[in-house]
Amino acid sequence: MSIAAEGWIVCLVAGFLASLIVGGGGGLIGCLVSGVIGAFVGGFLFHYFGISLGIQNALVVEVIHATVGAIVVVLLARLIA
Repeated sequence: MSIAAEGWIVCLVAGFLASLIVGGGGGLIGCLVSGVIGAFVGGFLFHYFGISLGIQNALVVEVIHATVGAIVVVLLARLIA
């Protein structure tokens, strides 16, 4: 599996998990978009606040960062709308 394909899967999983946690749906495209944006937001937030999870598996860390970011993005979008 290529790195690009792995990134899309991480974003899709993160968007799906965020929709389960926060509620709502949006389908495949909605999960993917919230996951992609969430990956950037989550990575920024974890880096900015200096949060280290202590997990050795990089893929798991990426999913957690993207999921937290997607949750933040979805909650902000609901607040604005």
